[in-house]
Amino acid sequence: MPGLHTSQAATGTEDRSRPRGVLPALCATQIISGGVVYYAFPVLNARITADTGWSTTSTTAAFSGALLVSALTGIFVGRILDHRGPRAVMTIGSVLGVAAVLLLAYAPNLAVFTAAWLLAGVAMAATFYEPAFVAVTRWWGPDRVRALTIVTLAGGLSSTAFAPLTAALAEHLSWRTTYIVLAVILAAVTIPANALALRAPWPPAPPHPTQHAHGSGSVARSRPFLMLAAALTFNGFTMYAVIIGLVPLMTERGASPTVAAWALGLCGAGQTLGRTLYAALARRTGVTTRTVVLIAMGGGTTALLAAVPGPVPLLVVLAVIAGMVRGNLTLLQATAVTDRWGTSQYGRLSGLLAAPATVASALAPFAGAAMVAPLGGYPQLFFLLAAVSAFAAVLAAYSRAPAHSGDGATGPSIDVLLRARGGSTDP
Repeated sequence: MPGLHTSQAATGTEDRSRPRGVLPALCATQIISGGVVYYAFPVLNARITADTGWSTTSTTAAFSGALLVSALTGIFVGRILDHRGPRAVMTIGSVLGVAAVLLLAYAPNLAVFTAAWLLAGVAMAATFYEPAFVAVTRWWGPDRVRALTIVTLAGGLSSTAFAPLTAALAEHLSWRTTYIVLAVILAAVTIPANALALRAPWPPAPPHPTQHAHGSGSVARSRPFLMLAAALTFNGFTMYAVIIGLVPLMTERGASPTVAAWALGLCGAGQTLGRTLYAALARRTGVTTRTVVLIAMGGGTTALLAAVPGPVPLLVVLAVIAGMVRGNLTLLQATAVTDRWGTSQYGRLSGLLAAPATVASALAPFAGAAMVAPLGGYPQLFFLLAAVSAFAAVLAAYSRAPAHSGDGATGPSIDVLLRARGGSTDP
């Protein structure tokens, strides 16, 4: 059939022009960057405070500062990515990440320690999920869902790999030496991977059929966008407060620091498992329903962690289930813009959508640590976080975009793609 041959030829051309090595590189950099720059901290923080005498609130506030810088920098980074692509941004980000981790390791006082985290925030904005999502969305076009799934599956392993690794290193080394070892791993893999694998030409942004009537400015001011941003903001606050609070919650209930670190790592394994189930959920639900359900499920798992006192193995199982929900939420946020408004301004709209959520995520570790004592412990904190998630689910119900705001000429939505491919996320 002529149409079939034409389609096959087009697909073959697209496959040949698609940059090779990008997916393996992005997978490796997401695992290592997230593991070193983010997940090592909750494992090492108790040792840092014990060694230095700095308060947990102060060190956690410095970490929160990194997330805040990441949020503010992310909007600017998104605009650069839209126009220039990811190679320079992510390579420079990796260099800054290595410098920040080394500065953490050698910080002589709390002021330098805080400055190191602020530098790490710039590195986060340039190397974490958001720039990787922009790269995949532009290079893979209509086939982006499968590539996004692969990248997020790999990213979910960052805590699985590096929380236990960090704990094991800290058993034999000081926290400073542990950070030095982690910085060497970060430099050896992420800098050459980003510099060498992301060299393909950056394709122009695809046209959007409603670009003039519904440009990125009007979309960003619309009620669905604002409601979605609000829902993801409250949800981001709860997710990151839970991640940072999981280790002390576990130790408060009798787990050793090593077991608590393994629980955090297995939470990451749950993220990977959960992302393999996202296709089935997307095939059976619309984007708004999916958003409400996943946010509500996140609140439910948080409430269970608050309500169940033990035993420790049961808490580990609950951490894995919480990770499964979190993994789906990451994919949900990765496709939130394209499912509703297309890909032509993906970098800018994603940056605007992610900024308040990242600010909330930045405040979450500090706010969570500050609220533990007044609330009476981590279980009470987790109950409060579950209530915040319930409120976020209500806001998400009002994020339904008009039907004509879909992807249009830029490619079908995730729901259409999954139905056409039977929900497959295999490479």
